[in-house]
Amino acid sequence: MPTYDLILKNGTVWTVGGPVAANVGVTDGKIAGIGIAGDAGETIDCTGLDILPGVIDSQVHFREPGLEPKEDLESGSRAAVLGGVTAVFEMPNTKPNTDSAEAVADKLARAKNRMWCDHAFYVGATAANADHLAELEMIPGTAGVKIFMGASTGDLLVAEDEPLARVLASGRRRVAIHAEDEPRMQARAGFRIEGDPSSHPVWRDDESALLATTRILRLARAAGRRIHILHITTPAELALIAQNKDIATCEVTPQHLTLAGEEAYPRLGTFAQMNPPIRSGAHRDGLWDYLRQGVPDVLGSDHAPHLRDEKAKTYPASPSGMPGVQTLLPLMLNHVAEGRLTLQHLIELTSAGPQRVFGLRTKGRIALGYDADFSIVDRKARWTIDDSWLASKCGWSPFTGMSITGKPIGTVIRGNRVMWDGALSNAAIGEPICFDSVACG
Repeated sequence: MPTYDLILKNGTVWTVGGPVAANVGVTDGKIAGIGIAGDAGETIDCTGLDILPGVIDSQVHFREPGLEPKEDLESGSRAAVLGGVTAVFEMPNTKPNTDSAEAVADKLARAKNRMWCDHAFYVGATAANADHLAELEMIPGTAGVKIFMGASTGDLLVAEDEPLARVLASGRRRVAIHAEDEPRMQARAGFRIEGDPSSHPVWRDDESALLATTRILRLARAAGRRIHILHITTPAELALIAQNKDIATCEVTPQHLTLAGEEAYPRLGTFAQMNPPIRSGAHRDGLWDYLRQGVPDVLGSDHAPHLRDEKAKTYPASPSGMPGVQTLLPLMLNHVAEGRLTLQHLIELTSAGPQRVFGLRTKGRIALGYDADFSIVDRKARWTIDDSWLASKCGWSPFTGMSITGKPIGTVIRGNRVMWDGALSNAAIGEPICFDSVACG
């Protein structure tokens, strides 16, 4: 009888072919058998639980270096694994920006033995580094290139067509895009009403999003470059992206699928402020309509924490952004419980989708030879999100007090039980992610 390092037994395993009642064996960090019997150095009883492919959050801002009071690589990744997330792509708008080989090397060094989950770091595009991005995107441990078309937290900004075209001409990996039109937002700055965060989506309106998305699709097609448009907030953008799927993939966030401006701004005030904004209930319903039709490819949290006293400033002096990596999976499990999407579709958005879009080498599915990454959940658990559960340094969530159904119970990364029932393991074992198109470091 074979011996494994780890066996997950008695759970419902969500394989490529669908759910099966089977034991999963792990050897040397890889999936070594599905539907197996044998001995193991460690056995985890998953009776009554669903064993999902490890959830991948492809948009987080962990703020290190330079903004560590808000978050750092250790605390952000700790929040991730407590929420059932096994891997993250971290964004480049830090201080200094992650826009050089030296900055990428610094982040990878900071992550070693400190990050709880596996990770990759985006390189921020600038007019100054545009011609060097082909080399920068091939550094092991990078997720690719990120463009900010509209100003957000930090000072990374590429707003005009000429530098955007130069960025798209340099390299071949899929480029991630924050698509809001900076000239339009500058022209509409007067629409911000002091003390009224509900004016945020009036200032950063639908047209600013659609205009930027239209521009970047045109430029990407001219360059023959694949792009990935982040945190889509308008149905009109999804209708346009649906006509350009040969070059464009896209992301939606749990908060844009959950919150509606009519309720969120009166209740949360500036704590509902983010870029692009939380919009109306009609926008939210439109996102769900296109999600059911399969247009969005992935879910990302856009985890972007700020401290309470910063968020409590009077709008528009208040910063944009909210935490979300720890609540991504719980919120979406609740949507599954309430019938808005199937668990199979959630898996597509959080593991199989990222694997396909970004070319992850051995992640994103429960299959022989793949990394033994598992998000183990109790779909029947009813509980309330509480501040005491949150690991982010910011210490708050727009979803505190929300009663939901579905909870992450375990996080297993490359065969290591990193989290179980809210308790962490003794060591942070996160490693850089390997991509098909990049040498593995």
